[in-house]
Amino acid sequence: MKDPLPQTIYLKDYQVSPFLVDTTDLVFDLGDEQTRVTTKLAVRRNPASTDQVASLELNSKGSVELQWVEVDGQRLDNSAFSLTHNLLILPNLPASCVISTEVSIQPQLNTSMMGLYRSRTMYCTQCEAEGFRRITYFPDRPDIMSVFTVKIIADKVSYPVLLSNGNAIERADLDDGRHTVTWHDPFKKPSHLFALVAGTLSAVEDSFTTMSGRDIPLQIFVEEKDLDKCAHAMLSLKNSMRWDEEVYGREYDLDIFMIVAVDDFNMGAMENKGLNIFNTSAVLANPKTTTDAAFLRVEGIVAHEYFHNWSGNRVNVRDWFQLSLKEGFTVFRDSQFSSDMNSPTVKRIEDVSFLRTHQFAEDGGPMSHQVQPDSYMEINNFYTVTVYEKGSEIVRMYHSLLGAETYRKGSDLYFDRHDGEAVTIEEFVSAMEDASGRDLTQFRRWYKQSGTPVLKVRSAYDATAKTFSLNVEQSCPATPGQSEKLPFLIPVKLGLVGADGADMVLDDAGQTEVVFEMTEASQQLVIENIDERPVPSLLRGLSAPVKLDYPYSAEQLAHLMANDSDGFNRWDASQALSLSVLNQLMHDSLHERPMILDGQLVEAYKALLSDTSLDPAMVALMLQLPTEALLHENTDIIHVTAIHDARSFLRTALAGCLASQLEAIYHHYNAKQAYAPNVQQMGGRSLKNTALGYLMLVDRGVELAWAQFQSADNMTDQAAALTALVNCPEASDYAAKALSQFEEQFRDEALVMNLWLQVQATNAQPNGLERVQTLMDHSAFSMSNPNKIRSLIGGFANANHINFHNPDGSGYQFLTEQILALNTVNPQVAARLVTPLTKWKKFPEPNRELMKQALQNIANKPNLVKDLQEIVSKSL
Repeated sequence: MKDPLPQTIYLKDYQVSPFLVDTTDLVFDLGDEQTRVTTKLAVRRNPASTDQVASLELNSKGSVELQWVEVDGQRLDNSAFSLTHNLLILPNLPASCVISTEVSIQPQLNTSMMGLYRSRTMYCTQCEAEGFRRITYFPDRPDIMSVFTVKIIADKVSYPVLLSNGNAIERADLDDGRHTVTWHDPFKKPSHLFALVAGTLSAVEDSFTTMSGRDIPLQIFVEEKDLDKCAHAMLSLKNSMRWDEEVYGREYDLDIFMIVAVDDFNMGAMENKGLNIFNTSAVLANPKTTTDAAFLRVEGIVAHEYFHNWSGNRVNVRDWFQLSLKEGFTVFRDSQFSSDMNSPTVKRIEDVSFLRTHQFAEDGGPMSHQVQPDSYMEINNFYTVTVYEKGSEIVRMYHSLLGAETYRKGSDLYFDRHDGEAVTIEEFVSAMEDASGRDLTQFRRWYKQSGTPVLKVRSAYDATAKTFSLNVEQSCPATPGQSEKLPFLIPVKLGLVGADGADMVLDDAGQTEVVFEMTEASQQLVIENIDERPVPSLLRGLSAPVKLDYPYSAEQLAHLMANDSDGFNRWDASQALSLSVLNQLMHDSLHERPMILDGQLVEAYKALLSDTSLDPAMVALMLQLPTEALLHENTDIIHVTAIHDARSFLRTALAGCLASQLEAIYHHYNAKQAYAPNVQQMGGRSLKNTALGYLMLVDRGVELAWAQFQSADNMTDQAAALTALVNCPEASDYAAKALSQFEEQFRDEALVMNLWLQVQATNAQPNGLERVQTLMDHSAFSMSNPNKIRSLIGGFANANHINFHNPDGSGYQFLTEQILALNTVNPQVAARLVTPLTKWKKFPEPNRELMKQALQNIANKPNLVKDLQEIVSKSL
């Protein structure tokens, strides 16, 4: 049957469901050829609905074959119901009844990785947002919350482990060599939180004692070969459980908590109640196979999914327009956790770098949308950096505006009021208002207005009156569907830095840092008793997700870079100083003028390298120039070659001027010690490998990199050395040997081979596309595995700008072919790959027209899935 034309869903059209589902009983009879799912729903009419005669509509999707339907035990003939492409409609139902169905599905043929599917020999599920429709007929919407009981039947030899949500209440062996396990989840949940896993798995086990004294068994299920890679995830889980009790007062509720690692998974992980299903890349960690960055990612994702137990599970969203209510809120919670576990400043820098590179770009492109959208065509397209990252920044602003204590009162009130409910963003805001006594009407605009606000700040110093004035204006550019914007409430955290490098006192209370609330289109802040002209330190910690326009001189930025007490702003000053230099170099390159190194930046970097008081992780971050992706975001017209050449020139020139200091730093932090994924060691490795990257540019690094590759006892150092060699034209022989040895060493480690693919995909040397095309035939690559697609194809299209944006259009043609190959196979992955093409309006000719034509070729594809249809149509 042909798919119906995609429909746009609007927030304004929300209506409560005519029916509620009190209990859901599922029986899965898992078979290699077909799986039968029997469903029993205890339904009743919703007293809140205005339509008390409505028919019951049960959703489905994909190849779900209905076998029979019963109402209160009576089998229905075909005339008693209607069956459309994706709906089972039951008219004339009583006020309450039991609806039973049986369907047949084929998980082994489900390549979308939504619903129930096979990952190699294991059955697993992914049901958010609408995957449950691929399993059985059900009113699949977030506000239908039900108590689930699940019975799984399968061959005991092939599938010895049978898991679902909640607590195991019955186990039995059957006479035919099969066995069964029944799971019961006492907490109401929507269908998108349902989970099932069946396979041959081994478990790492531990336990956690909650604040009320309950002992909770903890299990992480993996393939036996990966048992040595679970310790970090288990520690992260226990730390998360303790932290959520201490910081938010949230205790775990079920009798067991389980995580399962799955190779083939579209997302990072999923917070299914009590049974979190993880992409292997988000749970497995071992020093020999996992980088420091991946260790931190595992810690953050384990925490994120665990924290969802309250912010997303116990309190659920009413509809998908409220998605940021659970995702933005939980991203902020996991960011707080990671800051407490590691370095708060480094974590904030990493978060803001991601925000500026990706979310600001989304805000400025054709897919710009509000944190709470008004409409969507395909909900999977709105699992975006705007909903997650900007949503998190909004919650961070509550914390800044209300203070930590009042913010905690607001979150407590929210959880207490709405436990077991499906709610809206408005109810979260109301809890914060009631806890603080503040009217947050204006603040609500952050949810409903898209785009990145710009804060234009100008200052004046009156030496006679000893006053320092800040004149502040806010604006927000037009975005699709929103040409005019009302003023936001913007918290501006600021300090003033004196000539001696110390923070100045700003008020009679002796404060050296204040939060100025910007509420009008333009405002003035006057600070008195200032004895000398200061350098303003604005938006400390990026106190709001805005762009800052302030005319800092190079000298002022260098002063902040050397002295600001706010570590984030110290880093930000280094980025702003190097960005100003890069902008001039790009301009010179574009106009074929010789590029000349700016002496101010060299002196600032020399001072940075000489400052032994700084955290090495901070020094590493400050030495890293803005990425090409960020430079693309910060320019009106993306001249790819000019950007690449300017950044390459600056890195090489800096390496030449700083070589001696960089080499000394490299040797200092290259001392051998037993590996540990702690803050101190991670910082040292980061600085050492940053120095190595520079030294590769001045003939001092090649031998160092080769020696490091050969002697490394951890993946961070080994991967850094491999990357350095692969990207260095003078190290081609070493690079070839390193790639070969790396492959031989890790050919049986899928995640490490993904890194091997990514290193080559992002190599900026000429002939990048040819290398990628060759690797697509390598045994380490598969078009059926999302991680491999992201590593090779995504790595090339998103990070290898100079090769992907070849003016002959070959990169665009290649990406188009891969997207169309995935069109119906895995729509979610296909839709994620199209993002680089959506920015076509920012490029000059011939790239502009070639990118547009690539989008048009995708749009012209017959039977294009709506995931792609929505993005491509909005981009064109």
